[in-house]
Amino acid sequence: MGQKTSRVLEARVLLLGLDSAGKSTTLYRLKYNQQFSTAPTIGFNVEMIDTKRKKRKLALTVWDIGGQKNMRPHWKNYYQDTAGLIFVVDCSDRQRLNEARKEFEHILRSEHLRGLPVVIFANKQDVPGAMTVGDITENFNLDRTCSDRDWYVQYCSSTTGVGLEEGFRKMAHLVKLP
Repeated sequence: MGQKTSRVLEARVLLLGLDSAGKSTTLYRLKYNQQFSTAPTIGFNVEMIDTKRKKRKLALTVWDIGGQKNMRPHWKNYYQDTAGLIFVVDCSDRQRLNEARKEFEHILRSEHLRGLPVVIFANKQDVPGAMTVGDITENFNLDRTCSDRDWYVQYCSSTTGVGLEEGFRKMAHLVKLP
């Protein structure tokens, strides 16, 4: 009799957002379950996050790309072969919300990302006065901008870890597998 093989599913996910949104803190908090002190990302960070999808192992290779203005034109170099997008929004920074929305809309216009699922991390919920999931959903007009794809908004705090696992589990469920 042959052995039953259990192949691990794999998918590549992009982690994007403006500088200081909390992308690297999100990635390392999830990977190592501890708070990290991070510096602005020049270039990218890559980590493998193991999770499950329908009781099967799924390895998400998460690419955290720097969010500074001079890095954003390079984001498109990472779009190919991507199976899902996580976009992190600093919900305590109302002054940059419009900038974040414009960058998000620009990303969604890429042919390489057409129809891919999106999970928005409404980050920094631990900061008093932070915008809510409803605020982000409305301000980003997600019913319109994401009408051609699955999308979800997850409240979270990268520093405390609240909501991170739930958001990554949602991405694991929505991600487009090859």
